[in-house]
Amino acid sequence: MSKFFKTTFATTQVDVVLLIIRIGVATLMLTHGIPKLQMLFSGGEIQFPGVMGLSSTISLALAVFAEVICSVLLLIGLATRLSSIPLIITMLMAVFVIHGNDPFANQELGLLYLFLYAPLLILGGGKFSVDKIINSAQRPVPARG
Repeated sequence: MSKFFKTTFATTQVDVVLLIIRIGVATLMLTHGIPKLQMLFSGGEIQFPGVMGLSSTISLALAVFAEVICSVLLLIGLATRLSSIPLIITMLMAVFVIHGNDPFANQELGLLYLFLYAPLLILGGGKFSVDKIINSAQRPVPARG
């Protein structure tokens, strides 16, 4: 029973949690981004709000970049911290600009995504990521004496 109230943890536990967050949030965000990608390349009229003086097309392209490209990067754990930044900005725009005057229920999903991207920005992808592989490959091998 004391396990449930334990406040210490092993770094492997943190790495597993980061993996779960990365895979989960990236996969779920792709369900929002792929329809936007299809809208962007459909050739039809773009039904997307322009944000902060940007045209609908540019706003949509930026949302596609964040929700598709950055989500795929998060999924594999490549440039995790950098990839989370456009996603955080996109969620801030969605919550406070696009849905700023809407009821909380319309803002809630964006806030949930935002709160999942914050730990990824702070902690990175963890040891189960491409970032870790790249980081390990760049470390110099100590000389043997």
